[in-house]
Amino acid sequence: MISEQPKADLQRYLRSARDALLWKLEGLSEYDVRRPLTPTGTNLLGLVKHAAGVELGYFGETFDRRFADTPHAFSDDAEANEDMWARSDESREDVLALYRRVAEHADATIAALPLDAAGRVRWWPAERARVTLHQILVHVIADLQRHAGHADVVRELIDGSAGLQAGNDNIPPEDAAWWEEYRQRLEQAAREAEASG
Repeated sequence: MISEQPKADLQRYLRSARDALLWKLEGLSEYDVRRPLTPTGTNLLGLVKHAAGVELGYFGETFDRRFADTPHAFSDDAEANEDMWARSDESREDVLALYRRVAEHADATIAALPLDAAGRVRWWPAERARVTLHQILVHVIADLQRHAGHADVVRELIDGSAGLQAGNDNIPPEDAAWWEEYRQRLEQAAREAEASG
C-alpha cells in the first residue's frame, strides 16, 4: 500500500485547482460568467460545469461509486458539449451547488480508497482503462489546472483580471501603463521574429 502522505499532497493540489477555477467567477454578472469568448464557446460557468462532470466520472463511475441525481449533461446520450455551458434555466448557484456536491463525493471517494485502489475508466482505450486512484488523482489535477488556465484567460478577456488566486495573483504588481508598454514590446518582438524568419 502506498503511504497516505502523497494522498494528502494530491488532495491539496486538487483543492487548489478547484479554488483557482471557482475564483474566476467571483464578482461577475450572469452574462459574463456565461458569455462565449472563444470560437469554440469557452465560458466560465461552462468550465465549472465541465469540471463537475470530470470529477463525477473519474471519482464516481471509475471506482463504482455512484452519484445520486447525475445531470443529463454527463450522460452518454447528452448533446455534444452539453457539459460545457449552462442553459438559461440553470442558475450559477445551481452549477456551483452541483460542483460542491460532486467535490464532496470525490473527496469521499479519495478518503475511502487507498491510492493503489483499482478502477476502470470505461471511456478510455482498453489497454489504458485499468487505473489506480493515484493515476486518476494526477489525471484530474492536470485536467482541472488546464481548465483553470482557460478560465484565467477568459476572465482576463472579460474585465482584465488575471492571476492565480485571491490573495496570490502571482503577476508583477505594475500599473496599466507598464502592462501596455510590456504588451507592445512583445508585439514588436513577434513582428521582428516574423520578419526575420
